[in-house]
Amino acid sequence: SYRAPLLVRRGVLAVRHGEEGHAASFLRQRLIVLDAALRRQPGEWRRILVHELFHFAWLRLGNPARASWRALLARELAARARGELGWSAEWRKRLLTPADLRRSSARWRDYSCEAFCDTAAWLYAGLSRHEEFTLSRSWRKPRRLWFIQQFGDRAIPL
Repeated sequence: SYRAPLLVRRGVLAVRHGEEGHAASFLRQRLIVLDAALRRQPGEWRRILVHELFHFAWLRLGNPARASWRALLARELAARARGELGWSAEWRKRLLTPADLRRSSARWRDYSCEAFCDTAAWLYAGLSRHEEFTLSRSWRKPRRLWFIQQFGDRAIPL
């Protein structure tokens, strides 16, 4: 479904007021809404759509796999890895505190999910470069390997 323009206000899609957003996933309704302007940007459309599709994959991933993903992210954070593979994860990463990881806070859970979806978009949208791909190549490699180990050549459940 397409809508123009998409705005987000307090985490909810809004018609007139709020911050600009490109898409939103409604997991219970199994619905993705994309900004109509993305139709004119095929690369960005793919990147955003893959990100949104992987919200459905995150939901079905299971607790052991999510824990494994979070452990990978925790190693990155402990090593002070900077950057991310999308703005959605980047701004959430900047808000994290050490206490968030210890308590498994909502901020930590949100960041983990967004980093998963942004990493999937980096891997599967077919873009070799993007201004939001700021995580260094050395930190991208473990993420790529995690996805290969987790999904291999199997279908990814959405």
